Amino acid sequence: MIRLDHRDTVPNAVRGAILALGNFDGFHQGHQAVVGEAIRWAHAEGRPAVVATFDPHPKRFFRPDAEPFRLTTLDQREELFAAAGADAMLVFSFDASIASMTADRWMREMIHDQLGVAGICTGENFVFGKDRTGTAASLHHLGKALGIQTRAAPGVSDEEGPISSSRIRAALAAGDCETATRLMTRPFAIRGTVQHGDKVGRTIGYPTANLDLGTYLRPRYGIYAVTGRLPDGRTLQGAANIGVRPTFQPPKELLEPHFFDFSGDLYGQEIEVAFHHFLRPEAKFDNLDALMAQMDQDCREARRLLAVLPA
Repeated sequence: MIRLDHRDTVPNAVRGAILALGNFDGFHQGHQAVVGEAIRWAHAEGRPAVVATFDPHPKRFFRPDAEPFRLTTLDQREELFAAAGADAMLVFSFDASIASMTADRWMREMIHDQLGVAGICTGENFVFGKDRTGTAASLHHLGKALGIQTRAAPGVSDEEGPISSSRIRAALAAGDCETATRLMTRPFAIRGTVQHGDKVGRTIGYPTANLDLGTYLRPRYGIYAVTGRLPDGRTLQGAANIGVRPTFQPPKELLEPHFFDFSGDLYGQEIEVAFHHFLRPEAKFDNLDALMAQMDQDCREARRLLAVLPA
């Protein structure tokens, strides 16, 4: 799996590829259908399969003050695309030059001239170009004139309607990890480097690994049953607080997982914390004894809920 930037020269080995084109943030069931179709198409014709994504997200470019909303980082997407069977990830660095391109110019200059793809697979609701005037239908007509084949994969729905990143974000904002997991086929996970904190947790018997939330969507503040993946490949179970820690001053937004039966040093290491179950909202406690009693209860409940996971 290689990572490409649209501003660089595309290697000859990747030209003539089948391109899965979209944002793919969260890589949910609908995204998986588009990418899966592109990979099958590429294999059938003996071509490379490339998955394109945008970074920054176009929404961040047009609304730089928007609240954090990302479901995955570029590194996470790269790993997910590789696991799906793609040969490369292409990153469109979304900037003013891309934002100002009309649909036909974007197709001609970016897709045909720069990338030299043989085919494009999108979702049926894909839009592109200045003012979002390009659609899957216009992509087909523009591609035909340039000798590029196109396919539009149908959306994926469940009993509640189309599966979308918006639905996943709404579920996480409500603390509904189970729905988010079902729509993405895996738990929502935050990846980051463990930083030094105030070390209060270790003084009360609950050491935590403190993570900055970066550009990730903020799930509902509260306590969660989580798993953590360490750099050495181990997966640990635990309970985590995400929020501003109202018992302590000054408030500071953090993700703080406590991993059961673990005593190693994680400072400076990158870990990934997956959210399995919401336990309760964040709360302010009158004293540390009350906090510790609640944490005892939270950890017992998290252990119970996580006991069904494979060892």
